[in-house]
Amino acid sequence: MDILNDVLAFMRAGFNEINAVQGLLIALIAAFVLPDLKRLPVIILAATVIHLAVDVLIPVIANGAALRLPPILEGTYWRYAAVVLVGYLVVISIFAMIKRLLFKR
Repeated sequence: MDILNDVLAFMRAGFNEINAVQGLLIALIAAFVLPDLKRLPVIILAATVIHLAVDVLIPVIANGAALRLPPILEGTYWRYAAVVLVGYLVVISIFAMIKRLLFKR
């Protein structure tokens, strides 16, 4: 039961991370370009990479800050990346199901 609670907490954290303007826009575009559900893992991975790249580029574009690479050698960064990946799994799946219901062929 503890493992299930940990998994649900991880999914909740991912959903909360994506539930912002940046994440919802990326998820909406990803769900729109999703051709079928077989391509879902590729789209989720691409959305995660785009999200992480935008996180790095926003301070550069908005504030003119120096470009700083993400701390890819730290475990917390990879945990954050995994949370974002799981969040996109949840949100893009929901958007894809809504798209499928609204735009039946």
